Amino acid sequence: VAAAVGMAGGAVLAQTASPYPGIGRAATPKEIAAWDIDVRPDFKGLPPGSGSVAQGQDIWEAKCASCHGVFGESNEVFSPLVGGTTKQDIETGRVKRLTDESFPGRTTMMKLSSVASLWDYINRAMPWNAPKSLSANEVYAVTAYLLSLADVVPENFTMSDKNIAEVQKRLPNRHGMTTDHHLWPGKTMGGKKPDVVAVACMKDCATEAKVASFLPDHARNAHGNLAEQNRSVGAQVGADTTRPAGAPVVRSLPVEAKAPTPVPPAPAAPGASAAALALFSKHNCTACHAVDKKVLGPSMQDVARKHSARADRVAYLNGKILGGAVGVWGQIPMPAQNIPKADAQAIAEWVAAGASR
Repeated sequence: VAAAVGMAGGAVLAQTASPYPGIGRAATPKEIAAWDIDVRPDFKGLPPGSGSVAQGQDIWEAKCASCHGVFGESNEVFSPLVGGTTKQDIETGRVKRLTDESFPGRTTMMKLSSVASLWDYINRAMPWNAPKSLSANEVYAVTAYLLSLADVVPENFTMSDKNIAEVQKRLPNRHGMTTDHHLWPGKTMGGKKPDVVAVACMKDCATEAKVASFLPDHARNAHGNLAEQNRSVGAQVGADTTRPAGAPVVRSLPVEAKAPTPVPPAPAAPGASAAALALFSKHNCTACHAVDKKVLGPSMQDVARKHSARADRVAYLNGKILGGAVGVWGQIPMPAQNIPKADAQAIAEWVAAGASR
Protein backbone atom coordinates (compact mmCIF):
# COMPACT_ATOMS: atom_id res chain seq x y z
CA VAL A 1 0.00 0.00 0.00
CA ALA A 2 2.79 2.38 0.92
CA ALA A 3 4.49 1.70 -2.42
CA ALA A 4 1.25 2.32 -4.31
CA VAL A 5 0.69 5.60 -2.47
CA GLY A 6 4.26 6.64 -3.22
CA MET A 7 3.82 5.89 -6.92
CA ALA A 8 0.54 7.79 -7.04
CA GLY A 9 2.15 10.75 -5.35
CA GLY A 10 5.00 10.68 -7.86
CA ALA A 11 2.51 10.67 -10.74
CA VAL A 12 0.67 13.68 -9.32
CA LEU A 13 3.97 15.50 -8.81
CA ALA A 14 4.97 14.77 -12.41
CA GLN A 15 1.68 16.14 -13.69
CA THR A 16 1.78 19.29 -11.58
CA ALA A 17 5.43 19.93 -12.45
CA SER A 18 4.72 19.74 -16.18
CA PRO A 19 5.02 23.08 -18.01
CA TYR A 20 1.93 22.09 -20.00
CA PRO A 21 -0.57 20.61 -17.50
CA GLY A 22 -2.95 18.13 -19.05
CA ILE A 23 -1.05 17.92 -22.34
CA GLY A 24 0.99 14.84 -23.19
CA ARG A 25 3.16 12.85 -20.81
CA ALA A 26 6.79 12.29 -20.00
CA ALA A 27 8.63 9.95 -22.38
CA THR A 28 9.45 6.55 -20.94
CA PRO A 29 13.07 5.36 -20.70
CA LYS A 30 12.39 2.84 -23.49
CA GLU A 31 11.04 5.57 -25.78
CA ILE A 32 14.03 7.80 -25.08
CA ALA A 33 16.42 4.91 -25.75
CA ALA A 34 14.71 4.25 -29.11
CA TRP A 35 15.11 7.89 -30.15
CA ASP A 36 18.57 8.44 -28.69
CA ILE A 37 20.59 6.64 -31.36
CA ASP A 38 22.97 9.39 -32.50
CA VAL A 39 26.72 8.85 -32.35
CA ARG A 40 28.86 11.86 -31.47
CA PRO A 41 32.29 12.64 -32.94
CA ASP A 42 33.82 11.49 -29.62
CA PHE A 43 32.01 8.15 -30.23
CA LYS A 44 29.62 8.56 -27.32
CA GLY A 45 26.49 6.61 -28.20
CA LEU A 46 28.34 4.07 -30.34
CA PRO A 47 26.94 0.58 -29.63
CA PRO A 48 29.24 -2.41 -29.13
CA GLY A 49 29.83 -4.61 -32.16
CA SER A 50 32.15 -5.41 -35.03
CA GLY A 51 32.16 -6.21 -38.73
CA SER A 52 34.78 -7.13 -41.32
CA VAL A 53 35.44 -5.66 -44.75
CA ALA A 54 34.51 -9.00 -46.34
CA GLN A 55 31.17 -9.09 -44.53
CA GLY A 56 30.57 -5.48 -45.51
CA GLN A 57 31.15 -6.24 -49.18
CA ASP A 58 28.43 -8.92 -49.15
CA ILE A 59 25.95 -6.56 -47.48
CA TRP A 60 26.97 -3.70 -49.79
CA GLU A 61 26.41 -5.70 -52.97
CA ALA A 62 23.01 -6.89 -51.72
CA LYS A 63 21.63 -3.63 -50.30
CA CYS A 64 23.78 -0.65 -51.35
CA ALA A 65 25.31 -1.23 -54.78
CA SER A 66 22.08 -0.62 -56.71
CA CYS A 67 22.30 3.08 -55.79
CA HIS A 68 25.98 3.62 -54.94
CA GLY A 69 27.76 1.23 -57.28
CA VAL A 70 29.81 -1.83 -56.33
CA PHE A 71 32.90 0.33 -55.71
CA GLY A 72 31.19 3.50 -54.44
CA GLU A 73 31.34 5.12 -57.89
CA SER A 74 27.55 5.66 -57.84
CA ASN A 75 25.83 6.84 -61.02
CA GLU A 76 24.41 9.92 -62.69
CA VAL A 77 21.88 10.47 -59.87
CA PHE A 78 23.93 9.95 -56.70
CA SER A 79 27.30 11.57 -56.10
CA PRO A 80 30.30 9.24 -55.90
CA LEU A 81 31.25 8.18 -52.37
CA VAL A 82 34.87 7.23 -53.02
CA GLY A 83 37.65 8.90 -55.02
CA GLY A 84 39.80 12.02 -54.97
CA THR A 85 41.88 11.01 -51.92
CA THR A 86 45.50 9.87 -51.79
CA LYS A 87 47.84 8.09 -49.38
CA GLN A 88 49.43 11.45 -48.67
CA ASP A 89 46.01 12.79 -47.59
CA ILE A 90 45.77 9.93 -45.10
CA GLU A 91 49.12 11.00 -43.68
CA THR A 92 48.29 14.72 -43.46
CA GLY A 93 44.60 14.47 -42.61
CA ARG A 94 43.69 17.11 -45.19
CA VAL A 95 42.51 16.30 -48.71
CA LYS A 96 44.63 18.38 -51.07
CA ARG A 97 42.24 18.20 -54.00
CA LEU A 98 39.55 20.09 -52.06
CA THR A 99 41.53 23.25 -52.84
CA ASP A 100 42.14 22.29 -56.47
CA GLU A 101 39.54 24.12 -58.56
CA SER A 102 40.42 22.02 -61.60
CA PHE A 103 39.39 18.76 -59.90
CA PRO A 104 35.96 17.84 -61.30
CA GLY A 105 34.04 16.69 -58.22
CA ARG A 106 33.80 16.31 -54.47
CA THR A 107 33.21 12.79 -53.18
CA THR A 108 31.94 11.90 -49.73
CA MET A 109 35.31 10.51 -48.69
CA MET A 110 37.04 13.74 -49.70
CA LYS A 111 34.84 15.81 -47.37
CA LEU A 112 34.25 13.42 -44.46
CA SER A 113 36.02 14.59 -41.28
CA SER A 114 34.47 12.23 -38.71
CA VAL A 115 34.07 8.47 -39.10
CA ALA A 116 31.38 8.67 -36.40
CA SER A 117 29.26 10.76 -38.78
CA LEU A 118 29.61 8.09 -41.46
CA TRP A 119 28.65 5.30 -39.05
CA ASP A 120 25.73 7.33 -37.68
CA TYR A 121 24.34 8.18 -41.12
CA ILE A 122 24.47 4.60 -42.38
CA ASN A 123 22.88 3.41 -39.14
CA ARG A 124 19.94 5.82 -39.17
CA ALA A 125 19.26 6.35 -42.86
CA MET A 126 20.43 3.41 -44.96
CA PRO A 127 19.39 1.49 -46.99
CA TRP A 128 17.23 4.14 -48.62
CA ASN A 129 14.15 1.90 -48.82
CA ALA A 130 14.60 0.36 -45.35
CA PRO A 131 16.32 2.81 -42.96
CA LYS A 132 17.37 1.51 -39.51
CA SER A 133 17.10 -2.08 -40.75
CA LEU A 134 20.83 -2.85 -40.42
CA SER A 135 22.14 -4.35 -37.20
CA ALA A 136 25.05 -2.67 -35.40
CA ASN A 137 27.43 -5.38 -36.66
CA GLU A 138 26.21 -4.85 -40.24
CA VAL A 139 26.80 -1.09 -39.94
CA TYR A 140 30.37 -1.72 -38.73
CA ALA A 141 30.90 -4.07 -41.69
CA VAL A 142 29.48 -1.70 -44.32
CA THR A 143 31.47 1.22 -42.88
CA ALA A 144 34.64 -0.89 -42.95
CA TYR A 145 34.04 -1.88 -46.59
CA LEU A 146 33.47 1.73 -47.66
CA LEU A 147 36.63 2.86 -45.87
CA SER A 148 38.59 0.01 -47.46
CA LEU A 149 37.61 1.32 -50.91
CA ALA A 150 39.42 4.55 -49.98
CA ASP A 151 42.46 2.66 -48.61
CA VAL A 152 41.74 3.95 -45.10
CA VAL A 153 41.68 0.37 -43.77
CA PRO A 154 43.13 -2.82 -45.33
CA GLU A 155 41.00 -5.49 -47.00
CA ASN A 156 41.38 -7.90 -44.07
CA PHE A 157 40.32 -5.33 -41.47
CA THR A 158 37.59 -5.84 -38.86
CA MET A 159 36.13 -2.62 -37.46
CA SER A 160 34.63 -2.47 -33.98
CA ASP A 161 33.73 -0.03 -31.24
CA LYS A 162 37.15 -0.83 -29.74
CA ASN A 163 39.27 0.32 -32.70
CA ILE A 164 37.11 2.93 -34.46
CA ALA A 165 39.04 5.75 -32.74
CA GLU A 166 42.21 4.44 -34.41
CA VAL A 167 40.42 4.45 -37.78
CA GLN A 168 39.54 8.11 -37.19
CA LYS A 169 43.27 8.88 -37.12
CA ARG A 170 43.57 7.67 -40.74
CA LEU A 171 40.59 9.52 -42.21
CA PRO A 172 41.88 11.56 -45.21
CA ASN A 173 40.11 14.79 -44.24
CA ARG A 174 40.07 14.46 -40.45
CA HIS A 175 41.63 17.91 -40.09
CA GLY A 176 39.22 19.45 -42.58
CA MET A 177 36.72 20.86 -40.06
CA THR A 178 36.82 24.62 -39.68
CA THR A 179 34.90 27.44 -38.08
CA ASP A 180 36.56 30.11 -40.20
CA HIS A 181 33.29 30.65 -42.02
CA HIS A 182 31.93 32.40 -38.88
CA LEU A 183 28.36 31.39 -39.69
CA TRP A 184 27.48 31.38 -35.99
CA PRO A 185 28.59 33.74 -33.21
CA GLY A 186 30.48 32.63 -30.10
CA LYS A 187 34.02 31.69 -29.16
CA THR A 188 33.53 28.01 -30.06
CA MET A 189 32.34 28.98 -33.53
CA GLY A 190 35.25 31.11 -34.64
CA GLY A 191 34.88 33.97 -32.20
CA LYS A 192 34.08 36.56 -34.84
CA LYS A 193 31.03 38.27 -36.20
CA PRO A 194 29.13 36.12 -38.75
CA ASP A 195 30.17 36.87 -42.31
CA VAL A 196 26.60 37.49 -43.47
CA VAL A 197 24.37 40.26 -42.12
CA ALA A 198 20.88 40.03 -43.57
CA VAL A 199 19.12 43.34 -44.17
CA ALA A 200 15.65 43.34 -45.66
CA CYS A 201 15.56 45.38 -48.85
CA MET A 202 12.26 46.25 -50.51
CA LYS A 203 13.44 49.20 -52.57
CA ASP A 204 13.83 49.56 -56.31
CA CYS A 205 12.18 46.19 -56.96
CA ALA A 206 11.24 45.28 -60.52
CA THR A 207 7.51 45.78 -61.05
CA GLU A 208 7.15 43.46 -64.00
CA ALA A 209 9.19 40.49 -65.17
CA LYS A 210 10.37 40.53 -68.76
CA VAL A 211 10.46 37.28 -70.72
CA ALA A 212 13.92 36.92 -72.25
CA SER A 213 13.27 33.61 -74.03
CA PHE A 214 10.46 31.17 -74.70
CA LEU A 215 9.85 27.73 -76.14
CA PRO A 216 8.08 27.96 -79.52
CA ASP A 217 4.97 25.79 -79.90
CA HIS A 218 6.41 23.76 -82.78
CA ALA A 219 9.31 22.66 -80.58
CA ARG A 220 7.44 22.26 -77.32
CA ASN A 221 7.26 18.47 -77.25
CA ALA A 222 9.98 17.72 -79.80
CA HIS A 223 12.10 15.74 -77.35
CA GLY A 224 9.43 14.15 -75.14
CA ASN A 225 7.74 15.44 -72.03
CA LEU A 226 10.31 17.44 -70.05
CA ALA A 227 8.35 16.93 -66.82
CA GLU A 228 9.09 13.22 -67.01
CA GLN A 229 12.79 13.55 -67.75
CA ASN A 230 15.52 13.35 -65.17
CA ARG A 231 16.23 16.56 -63.27
CA SER A 232 18.49 15.35 -60.48
CA VAL A 233 19.64 18.67 -58.98
CA GLY A 234 17.49 20.18 -56.25
CA ALA A 235 13.87 20.89 -57.00
CA GLN A 236 14.31 21.52 -60.72
CA VAL A 237 11.61 19.99 -62.90
CA GLY A 238 10.85 20.37 -66.57
CA ALA A 239 7.69 21.86 -68.03
CA ASP A 240 4.86 19.50 -68.97
CA THR A 241 5.32 19.88 -72.70
CA THR A 242 2.29 17.74 -73.52
CA ARG A 243 0.07 20.62 -72.35
CA PRO A 244 -0.20 24.25 -73.51
CA ALA A 245 2.20 26.81 -72.07
CA GLY A 246 0.99 28.09 -68.71
CA ALA A 247 -1.17 25.05 -67.94
CA PRO A 248 -0.54 23.48 -64.53
CA VAL A 249 1.84 20.54 -64.50
CA VAL A 250 0.10 17.24 -63.80
CA ARG A 251 2.29 14.78 -61.93
CA SER A 252 1.61 11.54 -60.10
CA LEU A 253 -2.16 11.55 -60.30
CA PRO A 254 -3.67 8.45 -58.69
CA VAL A 255 -4.08 5.63 -61.14
CA GLU A 256 -7.84 5.49 -60.64
CA ALA A 257 -8.17 9.26 -61.23
CA LYS A 258 -7.03 9.01 -64.84
CA ALA A 259 -9.46 6.17 -65.67
CA PRO A 260 -7.72 5.24 -68.93
CA THR A 261 -9.33 3.10 -71.55
CA PRO A 262 -7.06 0.07 -71.59
CA VAL A 263 -5.47 -1.07 -74.81
CA PRO A 264 -5.47 -4.88 -74.85
CA PRO A 265 -1.90 -6.19 -74.47
CA ALA A 266 -0.42 -8.63 -76.90
CA PRO A 267 -0.69 -12.21 -75.63
CA ALA A 268 2.35 -13.14 -73.53
CA ALA A 269 4.48 -16.12 -74.45
CA PRO A 270 4.30 -19.11 -72.07
CA GLY A 271 6.63 -18.58 -69.11
CA ALA A 272 7.20 -14.90 -69.97
CA SER A 273 6.07 -13.69 -66.52
CA ALA A 274 8.40 -16.04 -64.67
CA ALA A 275 11.32 -15.05 -66.88
CA ALA A 276 10.59 -11.34 -66.44
CA LEU A 277 10.28 -11.75 -62.66
CA ALA A 278 13.67 -13.44 -62.60
CA LEU A 279 15.20 -10.50 -64.52
CA PHE A 280 13.34 -8.05 -62.24
CA SER A 281 15.10 -9.63 -59.24
CA LYS A 282 18.45 -10.18 -60.97
CA HIS A 283 18.88 -6.49 -61.84
CA ASN A 284 17.97 -5.30 -58.29
CA CYS A 285 14.70 -3.64 -59.38
CA THR A 286 13.26 -4.97 -56.10
CA ALA A 287 15.38 -2.45 -54.16
CA CYS A 288 12.84 0.22 -55.09
CA HIS A 289 9.84 -1.62 -56.56
CA ALA A 290 7.53 -4.52 -55.76
CA VAL A 291 5.06 -6.26 -58.05
CA ASP A 292 1.86 -5.41 -56.16
CA LYS A 293 2.71 -2.74 -53.55
CA LYS A 294 4.55 0.57 -53.29
CA VAL A 295 8.06 0.48 -51.87
CA LEU A 296 10.30 3.47 -52.67
CA GLY A 297 8.79 3.62 -56.13
CA PRO A 298 5.37 2.51 -57.44
CA SER A 299 4.35 -1.11 -57.79
CA MET A 300 4.72 -2.62 -61.24
CA GLN A 301 0.99 -3.33 -61.37
CA ASP A 302 0.25 0.36 -60.67
CA VAL A 303 2.64 1.30 -63.48
CA ALA A 304 0.83 -1.14 -65.78
CA ARG A 305 -2.57 0.38 -64.93
CA LYS A 306 -1.33 3.97 -65.27
CA HIS A 307 -0.08 3.42 -68.83
CA SER A 308 -2.66 0.86 -69.96
CA ALA A 309 -4.21 3.32 -72.44
CA ARG A 310 -0.94 3.87 -74.32
CA ALA A 311 -0.60 1.90 -77.50
CA ASP A 312 3.16 2.47 -77.36
CA ARG A 313 3.53 1.49 -73.70
CA VAL A 314 6.17 -1.19 -74.31
CA ALA A 315 8.49 1.29 -76.03
CA TYR A 316 7.63 3.97 -73.45
CA LEU A 317 8.42 1.73 -70.47
CA ASN A 318 11.56 0.41 -72.14
CA GLY A 319 12.78 3.98 -72.56
CA LYS A 320 12.14 4.75 -68.88
CA ILE A 321 14.07 1.67 -67.78
CA LEU A 322 17.13 2.43 -69.89
CA GLY A 323 17.02 6.23 -69.70
CA GLY A 324 15.77 6.89 -66.16
CA ALA A 325 12.98 9.27 -65.19
CA VAL A 326 11.57 11.57 -62.55
CA GLY A 327 8.28 13.44 -62.13
CA VAL A 328 5.76 10.81 -63.18
CA TRP A 329 5.45 9.33 -59.69
CA GLY A 330 6.95 12.15 -57.63
CA GLN A 331 10.36 13.74 -57.38
CA ILE A 332 12.46 10.75 -56.30
CA PRO A 333 14.48 10.01 -59.45
CA MET A 334 14.88 6.57 -60.98
CA PRO A 335 18.41 6.36 -62.39
CA ALA A 336 19.08 4.95 -65.83
CA GLN A 337 19.56 1.19 -65.62
CA ASN A 338 22.72 -0.22 -67.15
CA ILE A 339 21.24 -3.59 -68.14
CA PRO A 340 21.14 -5.51 -71.45
CA LYS A 341 18.60 -4.08 -73.88
CA ALA A 342 16.98 -7.50 -74.30
CA ASP A 343 16.40 -7.71 -70.53
CA ALA A 344 14.89 -4.20 -70.45
CA GLN A 345 12.60 -5.13 -73.34
CA ALA A 346 11.44 -8.29 -71.54
CA ILE A 347 10.67 -6.38 -68.33
CA ALA A 348 8.85 -3.64 -70.29
CA GLU A 349 6.71 -6.23 -72.11
CA TRP A 350 5.87 -7.91 -68.81
CA VAL A 351 4.79 -4.63 -67.18
CA ALA A 352 2.85 -3.57 -70.28
CA ALA A 353 0.95 -6.87 -70.12
CA GLY A 354 -0.15 -6.22 -66.52
CA ALA A 355 2.86 -7.32 -64.42
CA SER A 356 1.28 -10.61 -63.40
CA ARG A 357 3.14 -13.05 -61.18
